[in-house]
Amino acid sequence: MSKLKLDIDGIEEDFFSGTRILGIMCQLKNYRFCWMLNARLPFDFRLNTDFEVQLKKKGRNYFFQVYQFYETGNELQHYIYQNQFEGEYLLPEFKHFDFLWLIKAAIIPDDDFINLQRNLKEINEIQLVTELIQEKIKNKANLILQ
Repeated sequence: MSKLKLDIDGIEEDFFSGTRILGIMCQLKNYRFCWMLNARLPFDFRLNTDFEVQLKKKGRNYFFQVYQFYETGNELQHYIYQNQFEGEYLLPEFKHFDFLWLIKAAIIPDDDFINLQRNLKEINEIQLVTELIQEKIKNKANLILQ
């Protein structure tokens, strides 16, 4: 009997094709953070319980909420991941970030991405915004939404 092996590299490559990721440091709770973004920027993030990420570590389950927003009129999809839950991290290599903002589209114009970063940096409650280089993300599979 032959064993089937899941092609994680292929799944990652497919999911992360056309994405850019921001790491955000902000001490607000996830729902307050998304409410603030919705109030100050042209977004309408909503909690999507279907996309909640569940990790099993040390015999326990950890749940990381995901908020989403789809821009009408183009293909841009925005996802905000909670990076910390009860002392565990979705991306342990980036513990200093409270949120991860994944933007997915066929093409993400550099100007739009730079303007988003600039707008986020102008919000007083946000301490840090920086683009994450995908090659440096060791646990990328934790971000894949089914």
